[in-house]
Amino acid sequence: MVRPKSKSPRDSFANVRLTAEERMEIEVTARSLNLKSISEYVRHLHKFHTRNIDQNRAFYEVAPEAMYSADRLRLFHKTNLGQIYLGDSLDFLHSRSSEKSIDLIMTSPPFGLVRKKTYGNEDAEEYCNWFRPFAEGFRRVLKDNGSLVIDIGGAWKPGMPTRSLYHFELLIMLCNEYGFHLCQEHFWWNPSKLPTPAEWVNVRRVRVKDAVNCVWWLSPTPWPKASNRRILAPYSEAMLDLLKNGYTAKLRPSGHDISDKFQRNNGGAVPPNLLAVANTESNGRYQDYCRKNDLEIHPARFPAKLPEYFIKMLTNSGDTILDPFGGSCVTGMVAENLRRKWICIELSESYLRGALGRFQGPPANGAVEKSVQYAINIPCALPIDEATIPLSEDGGKTRPATQSKELAPRTRKATALWSERP
Repeated sequence: MVRPKSKSPRDSFANVRLTAEERMEIEVTARSLNLKSISEYVRHLHKFHTRNIDQNRAFYEVAPEAMYSADRLRLFHKTNLGQIYLGDSLDFLHSRSSEKSIDLIMTSPPFGLVRKKTYGNEDAEEYCNWFRPFAEGFRRVLKDNGSLVIDIGGAWKPGMPTRSLYHFELLIMLCNEYGFHLCQEHFWWNPSKLPTPAEWVNVRRVRVKDAVNCVWWLSPTPWPKASNRRILAPYSEAMLDLLKNGYTAKLRPSGHDISDKFQRNNGGAVPPNLLAVANTESNGRYQDYCRKNDLEIHPARFPAKLPEYFIKMLTNSGDTILDPFGGSCVTGMVAENLRRKWICIELSESYLRGALGRFQGPPANGAVEKSVQYAINIPCALPIDEATIPLSEDGGKTRPATQSKELAPRTRKATALWSERP
């Protein structure tokens, strides 16, 4: 296509490597928008991305079929129940054939971390705009009684002990602009998580360990199919004693009326929305397969118990589950084990080559990880002398010289050891 003349001569260019097929697709899209060249199309995209939020959203809704094509997805692996695709999940989310076909989207998208990671996370400030076409696609493919579950970690502002609000802004955007309903927020507590950020926790001692991810459970309607009877936890010793010896029904000081129905044995306790699951597996089918075949191990896997919890609570056998940011296909493995249909889509072929290790050998039955109980130690339980522990009057702005020398080497050593964990 011929480059159009411009009143303002352009003396800068970007060298973009495209396949012949990609170039042809871009040219077709440009012509459908009455644009005369690829350069004009790129400038058109730039203008839309620098306008306000409503215009950004409208752009993605104009002609998604011209931008995306399911034909670009390549089937990478297939099982009796599921498929792994290599490619951009937007091509699936915006295809006609996928509308209202998914019962549960269970995923952990790239987090909006300020410090870039190897697995391609998005900058926190641009996160919501980046997420918009996915949000629109999620609405297209989800059934009305289906659910969207997003595991998302927080971020710290660069150079400051304050938090980014990007994951809360994402939640508000999904509800206010795309019509999702927040069914319930969950918090995944990883008991094995490092005391990070080390600078604010271990060195300047002005923050506590960041140990939870937010998990947003959303749905297109306020009434998604669900049952907490499928995810019951064992009763505590105190509850077992109450069931055995009885309980006097009475009004508690809090105002709650505890009736004799409280003594009914329902087979287990309804779990809280705090999910305590350590992410410490260092030896398993997936890791062994990657090491044996010299393959890259995905650095940001969530534990299998996390998708197991939501798959059991929100889907039936035979339902279809989608993970649009498939990674090492933990969601697919769990769905396969629980006899659900599933689709995982991932951009990185390197990660998918390793993911094949999850589907070697017979599937597991029921639970996919060992059940372990964790306890949270009570804070303020150790005796201290406040006179010898002054507050940081400037909030940690000044780095303590003595603590820096004593703690930094140990912090670096601990971090180095931790980074060697798979």
